[in-house]
Amino acid sequence: MKVMPAIDIKGGKVVRLTQGKAECETVYFDSPLEVARMWADQGADLIHVVDLDGAIGGEPKNLKLVREIIGGVNVKVEFGGGIRDEETIQSLIDAGIEKVVIGTRALEEDFISKASKRFGNRIVVGIDAKDGMVLTKGWLFKTEMGAVDLAGKMAALGIRTINYTDISRDGMLKGPNVDSLKRILKVKGIDVIASGGISTMEDVKRLKELEGAGLKGMIIGKALYENTIDLKEAIRVCSRKE
Repeated sequence: MKVMPAIDIKGGKVVRLTQGKAECETVYFDSPLEVARMWADQGADLIHVVDLDGAIGGEPKNLKLVREIIGGVNVKVEFGGGIRDEETIQSLIDAGIEKVVIGTRALEEDFISKASKRFGNRIVVGIDAKDGMVLTKGWLFKTEMGAVDLAGKMAALGIRTINYTDISRDGMLKGPNVDSLKRILKVKGIDVIASGGISTMEDVKRLKELEGAGLKGMIIGKALYENTIDLKEAIRVCSRKE
């Protein structure tokens, strides 16, 4: 099972937002590259980078910093935040991004179908939900689409991986919402990466137990910055064969 450390960039700095709220921002580091090197040194082979300014603004805003990570660290990068068209996806892949995360436009089946056919498994769909319903545009807008329904649509359109975030748990350090995760895992034909609320090694172990149900990995953010989870230990636990 894969463990991805998260680097959220806002205003050029590494931050975490509680439940995605801009007014609940904590700045942890001034240099995203410094953090990427730290996670790489602890064993990460794929880092999940989010451009929070881009997610709100509708186009990536911190690509210079992301390129510094790609050029300065021998680790693959998954990137999301403000990706709204195929040209942006292509430019990100050309820049060395391994996986491109689509969030807001995931609700547009025609766009996802075309992106899936053109870019294949380089596309990951981010499904961010609260009370089972999908939120978009930097988590500012609640839709009428259920998370499980959207996951099913993505599988039917050829998407092979989704990042599922329970927003009510994100940044709260209160543990993941295992019940909602189990519902998503029942969707056939798609790999699921869990995110939101993963706070302790016990949480990591609980999610590792879902590997048999199809869970492929997890994204860990605030717990790493608050030192409630050791990345090296989480990777060791999740790499074990059951």
